[in-house]
Amino acid sequence: MKVAYVFAMPRSASYKLGQMILPQLEAGTHGVDVVGMFFFDDNVFVLRQGDPIGERLARVAREQNILLMMCDMCALERHLAEGEPRWCDASGQGRTEPGEVRPVNTVEGVQVGCFPDLYAALAQNPPDQVITL
Repeated sequence: MKVAYVFAMPRSASYKLGQMILPQLEAGTHGVDVVGMFFFDDNVFVLRQGDPIGERLARVAREQNILLMMCDMCALERHLAEGEPRWCDASGQGRTEPGEVRPVNTVEGVQVGCFPDLYAALAQNPPDQVITL
């Protein structure tokens, strides 16, 4: 089975990912193929360059072909990205004109996007289940 994780709840990345999921991925005992991880709110901070969890995760993601993506608005607000969001703006109005958000000061391989970007990225390797933590 292939799964994708969405880290939406407080501390889900620093605790559930860092203390449970990541050690299992490193040991090869997780039991499923993880195809992607999407990070919201303060969970994006584990993807900072130099963060011990993030550095370990980047290595595992590279080895196991796992998509790592941060919410663009969450990353911009926390200075882990720069640019203009493509799909939405601060007013809450939908936005469709091209924008670009780039990760800054993050671990290797991290992407930044919104749900349409996540769907497009996962379409190449779709999960059977999406798990929100």
